Amino acid sequence: MTRVKSISCLAGIHVSVDELLYMPALETPPDRRHPFAYFITIENSTDRPLTLIGRKWVVRQEEGGTLVVEGIGVVGKTPYLLPGETFSYNSYHAVCANSEVSGGFLLQDDHGRTFAARVPDYHLEVPFWAA
Repeated sequence: MTRVKSISCLAGIHVSVDELLYMPALETPPDRRHPFAYFITIENSTDRPLTLIGRKWVVRQEEGGTLVVEGIGVVGKTPYLLPGETFSYNSYHAVCANSEVSGGFLLQDDHGRTFAARVPDYHLEVPFWAA
């Protein structure tokens, strides 16, 4: 189990990676058999409501290969955050080897202006007993 607390702030949007866990019981494709759950908190510290409309992850695997995941919202949701509100969720990445992860969120205010919030980079290290 790996515990992390790192925070990134851009334009009043705070993103933290609260925890990373190696979760071997999660379903994975045969070529990426190492699943890691991640727990994220997004805080709206601006003076305006924001909707999380998209995300992008870039997973660079030590054994070669890069996975890029983009989509609408997170975990099937597009949360609306009033000033001072937070949204927490968890999901997972499946990788074939140790990996570096970077990513970000796209948020939009009620006037249609968009903002990018960077997720702090983090490392996924396959436990020696699972390699």
